Amino acid sequence: MKSVKCVLTILLTGLFINSDVINSQEIKSVDKWMDYLDELASESEDSERIEALYTDLSYLVEHPIDLNRATAVDWRRLPFLSDRQIQSLLDYREKNGDWLSIYELKNVSGLDFATVELLIPFVQVGEKMVDKPDFSFKNLLRYGNNELMIRYDRTFQQKKGYRQVPEEELKEYPNRRYLGEPFYHNLRYAYEYDDRLRFGLVAEKDAGEPFWNRYHKGYNYYSFHFLLNDLGWLRTLALGDYRVSFGQGLVISHDFTPGKGADVAGAERRNNGFRRHYSTNEQDFFRGGAATAQFGDWLVSLFYSRKRVDGAVEDGQFTSLKTDGQHRLIRDWEKRHTIRSQSYGGNVRFQKEHYHIGLTLLGYDFGGLDFQPTYYPYNRYYFRGKWNVNSSVDYMWKNDFIQLYGETAISKNGALATINACRYSPFSYLSLLLLYRYYDRRYQALYANSFAQNSRVQNEHGVYFGTRWSPLAYWKLSFYVDLFHFPWLRYGVDLPSSGQEYLGRLDYVPNACWSFYARYKLTRKEKNPKADDREREGIVPYRRQRLRLQAAYVINDWVLKTGIEGTIYQEMFQRQNKGLSVSQSVGWQPDGLPLRLDGYAAWFSTDDYASRIYSYEKNMLYAFYMPSFYGQGVRLALTTRWDIWKGWSLFAKLGYVHYLDRDRSGSDLEEILGPDKTDLSVLLRWKF
Repeated sequence: MKSVKCVLTILLTGLFINSDVINSQEIKSVDKWMDYLDELASESEDSERIEALYTDLSYLVEHPIDLNRATAVDWRRLPFLSDRQIQSLLDYREKNGDWLSIYELKNVSGLDFATVELLIPFVQVGEKMVDKPDFSFKNLLRYGNNELMIRYDRTFQQKKGYRQVPEEELKEYPNRRYLGEPFYHNLRYAYEYDDRLRFGLVAEKDAGEPFWNRYHKGYNYYSFHFLLNDLGWLRTLALGDYRVSFGQGLVISHDFTPGKGADVAGAERRNNGFRRHYSTNEQDFFRGGAATAQFGDWLVSLFYSRKRVDGAVEDGQFTSLKTDGQHRLIRDWEKRHTIRSQSYGGNVRFQKEHYHIGLTLLGYDFGGLDFQPTYYPYNRYYFRGKWNVNSSVDYMWKNDFIQLYGETAISKNGALATINACRYSPFSYLSLLLLYRYYDRRYQALYANSFAQNSRVQNEHGVYFGTRWSPLAYWKLSFYVDLFHFPWLRYGVDLPSSGQEYLGRLDYVPNACWSFYARYKLTRKEKNPKADDREREGIVPYRRQRLRLQAAYVINDWVLKTGIEGTIYQEMFQRQNKGLSVSQSVGWQPDGLPLRLDGYAAWFSTDDYASRIYSYEKNMLYAFYMPSFYGQGVRLALTTRWDIWKGWSLFAKLGYVHYLDRDRSGSDLEEILGPDKTDLSVLLRWKF
């Protein structure tokens, strides 16, 4: 009865809307770009790179692109825009002159209403300037933008890792208690001048890490970046912490992998070169120096990095890299910064308007230490040794309708990896993508990050077909099918295996005040049977189905979203495990008040973790969070933004979950006694 009441309360909140009223309202932001990111996150386990992408997009929302000065490079910072759409934006300005309003976007050929809604938060019509201001110290002070942010997070309930442990027990078992305080804290400062000069600092302490006690004083993680762009022949100069991506990621990429999920026909990776690292992600970046020089149609890039990373070193060897960035226990501190990682390389690119070709070379070592992962049959072909080299050639050719692109790479042991794709866009409302990938089981590239089912660019062959079709003005249909095979063993899969993945999505966006989408995904893979079912030999197939329905609507100062999500997970010879969630979001942004409030309520019920449900709730600035829940319970969240005075803004989020089927949550040292968990996040920003 309690569960039924929760569902009815959430649903009735969204059912009092009158469609005639909706259609008469002015345009309000419904954060479609956050929905886009949520969908990416729900289809990916790459949470660290998702957070970095969220940081980049959050920054662009707070510092929008000027429509009258935007270049193709600026537009490529938005992952949901295709090359054809980017060209349409540039052609529109060239044909019609300066933009007068952001709502002219609806007149651009090839931009459907859903894409316009995605785009609006990232653009503005700035002041008209004939030329860019000179690069001088006076202008740096006059036109530069500064941003300072302080964030604090805290869980109200006490976790097991913060409870008192007797000294005698702690001496014998020192990893039974966290070393630090139970709060999260970070500090960010950034300066930007006309996209040509950027520098900043990030400092962070995770919950449980010592901040100011006998173990450690200060933040656990520091990051500094300096980025200079477009200074004569010097295209880019990066010092400190920076991110690198070349080609399609077969050799190196620190960025999130595009493709399946939100944009089924947009798997191309376009961010070639160096970008600042302004995220709290402690892994996916280089630390050192990098530069790109341009000589006519040639771009030459060089980079060098040297940074300390975590791992357990013994007798000149280590078996794994610790990549979670957590230093809360004695054993974490014993592994902290024990390995000197050194990386170096470059890229040479010949680039024309309709084609390019590039060569990439990357070498890396571990300061003389020997990387020797503990041997298991599934990791037989993993990299082992003191150093490695990867090289590749990437290529692209396009005309008005067809684009061909890809990359072919080789590792030191002679193994190959290649990815090649053809995108066909005969009309602005239709786009087709065919992609083939072959990653040899012996291919070894520690910094590779490309289109794949696996987390590694290794041991995978596959064919992907995706299409995006807008048959009518307000409708968009997206679909993909991915067929893949793993020729060698994987973790949890003791034989070669295969699988398929299908996704279909239908969007209906008749106007700026009303939208609806339905998304269905089916995944079929193979795995080892459960431990209690070992009489079955070999591997067993399983499948996971997900269906999500969401409607968003606007009434005066209110923005509402109603969502229903279901999931079914089943292994062969086992019963189905099901999950269901009903959610309602309510946003309020009154005209004339510097305030926005967003509320979220969801009821969920799942059979187990395999049928877990994701929470599509509002995030704070620079703080991406998409929790998943299993069991039975209710999730509530309240997010607010208050623009206090002259550049000062306060952001806060209060999240609460109540479980109906258990009296504790979490595991190990994260365990909380009781059915409730409450979190508070506060961020104070000063722009000057």
